[in-house]
Amino acid sequence: MFIIALTYLKPAEEIDALLAAHREYLREQYDNGMFLMSGRMVPRTGGVIIATADSRADIEAVIELDPFNEAGAASYAITEFVPTMTADILSAFKQA
Repeated sequence: MFIIALTYLKPAEEIDALLAAHREYLREQYDNGMFLMSGRMVPRTGGVIIATADSRADIEAVIELDPFNEAGAASYAITEFVPTMTADILSAFKQA
């Protein structure tokens, strides 16, 4: 599993102009099963994505497709983790 933390590099107006394309990108990643949860940080300085993938390389490849990335509007910090405890609703993601 992966936590992807986005930090905005552009003013809010430029982020807002890219938001529709970014949300379409998110929908595509939800549809292909890679993204599990996402949302903006508070305060609004970036966003967080919880994702599942076979490798970090897969995550890096999909980040390349993000309109925020293509426009140089965000930087990305990727943290891989192994979920060993979960709430019951998330038990399908637990690993030994």
